Amino acid sequence: MSRKKTKVAIVALVLLAIVTGCVIGSSKADTKGVSGTVNVAGSSALLPLVQSAAKTFMDENPDSVINTNGGGSGQGLQQVSDGTIDIGDSDLFAEEKLDKKSASKLVDHQVAITAIAPIINKDAGVKNLTTKQLIAVFTGKVTNWKQVGGNDCRIVLVSRPSSSGTRATFEQYALKNHASQSNQSLETDDSGTLIQMIQSVQGSIGYVALSYLTGDPQVGIVSINGVKPTLKNVYNGKYSVWNYEHMYTKGQPKGAAKAFLKKMMSQDYASKIEAMGYGVAYKLSAAAKATRQKGE
Repeated sequence: MSRKKTKVAIVALVLLAIVTGCVIGSSKADTKGVSGTVNVAGSSALLPLVQSAAKTFMDENPDSVINTNGGGSGQGLQQVSDGTIDIGDSDLFAEEKLDKKSASKLVDHQVAITAIAPIINKDAGVKNLTTKQLIAVFTGKVTNWKQVGGNDCRIVLVSRPSSSGTRATFEQYALKNHASQSNQSLETDDSGTLIQMIQSVQGSIGYVALSYLTGDPQVGIVSINGVKPTLKNVYNGKYSVWNYEHMYTKGQPKGAAKAFLKKMMSQDYASKIEAMGYGVAYKLSAAAKATRQKGE
């Protein structure tokens, strides 16, 4: 190969690294000795991972402060766009919540994968629903669990607000773009609160990220078409109710924000991500990627 062609090849590789750098982290994250304050808010589905990563980061960097909050994907995107926070967490692409001009100013850092699972009060007596039944339940076409093979118990929907990225993901991939009924008397985008509602309200059903179901939440986890919501089934393409988790910055991150994102996206943090119920993109099979590309 000539010297000129070698230079061209090197430049191409460098450009490729820049383009993919927001998706694939380095194998090691050298983020020690960092100082500064980073304010993060948004997706409740991503919140447990961000909180855990923040604690680890601050333990390694005592002069740093990482403030983490939920509020929903829409709120996180709006706040980072407004410049009131440093990082906005989202289950959705910015273009799905912001206008084109605002979204174009944000940089996407894809840190994980979140699968969303339907959860149910155990008194309902249901362990599996077909897609057709799930749509009927969340659109109010059936109102008693006995209509879908469960106990004689009234169905109570625990809703999420319109700003919720978890709701958008669930409606798109579980309900096949059907809008779910809103129950404002039982509406929350706090996943921990939602689980508590499901535990205490007879006949209730909602949905949360798998990261909230790693312990023993005392709720029923519903399979869809006989497929359990697990990371294994996400990776092999059998379970399609999942989405990429994004952490957006306004422009390229700097200082402590840059170091914090580098830590989260490094391959040496991947085992921690999976231990908390999240997935990592490099384990997705071709079948899983194909379902996402088709929007199934």
